Amino acid sequence: MDLEKLYHDYFSVVYKYILSISKDPLTAEEITQETFFKALKKIDEFRGDCSVRVWLCQIAKNTYFNYVKKQSRFVEMKEEDAPGAYMEFDFSAGYDSKLAHRILHNMKEPYKEVFSLRVFGELAFSDIGELFGKSDSWARVTFHRARLMMKEEMEHENE
Repeated sequence: MDLEKLYHDYFSVVYKYILSISKDPLTAEEITQETFFKALKKIDEFRGDCSVRVWLCQIAKNTYFNYVKKQSRFVEMKEEDAPGAYMEFDFSAGYDSKLAHRILHNMKEPYKEVFSLRVFGELAFSDIGELFGKSDSWARVTFHRARLMMKEEMEHENE
C-alpha cells in the first residue's frame, strides 16, 4: 500500500471525522497526524476485513479517546458547531443551535455517535455500520431514530 497515496486520499476523511468528535480543529489535526503515524507502523497488520477508510477511522477514534483520557477532560460542544445546514431544522424559525447541541450532548449512545458521524463526519451509512460492526441498515435506522429524537426534543423545548 502506498502510504503517500493513502495519506493524500484519506487525510480529509479522517480529519473531518475527528473534527466531528472533538469540535477542535487543532486537536483534529494532531489526532489525524497521529492516526497516519500509527497506520504507517501497523500497515502490515491491515487484514482488509473492512475498507481502508473504516480502518483509519477506527485508529483515529481510538487515538482520540486515548488523548481525551490523557487530558482528563471532556470535550464540550460549542455553539458555533451547530449542525444547521445538515439537519432538517430551520434555525431561523425558532430552533437554536445551542439547544441542538445540548440535546445531542445528552443523547444516549449509539444514537449520539451515529448522528455525529453522519452529520459532522459526513460518513456513509455503510462506513458507520462497519465502525460499529453492524450493517448499513442498522446505521440508517439508528440515524433516523436519532434524528427523530433530536426533532422531538427541539419541538418540546420550543413549546
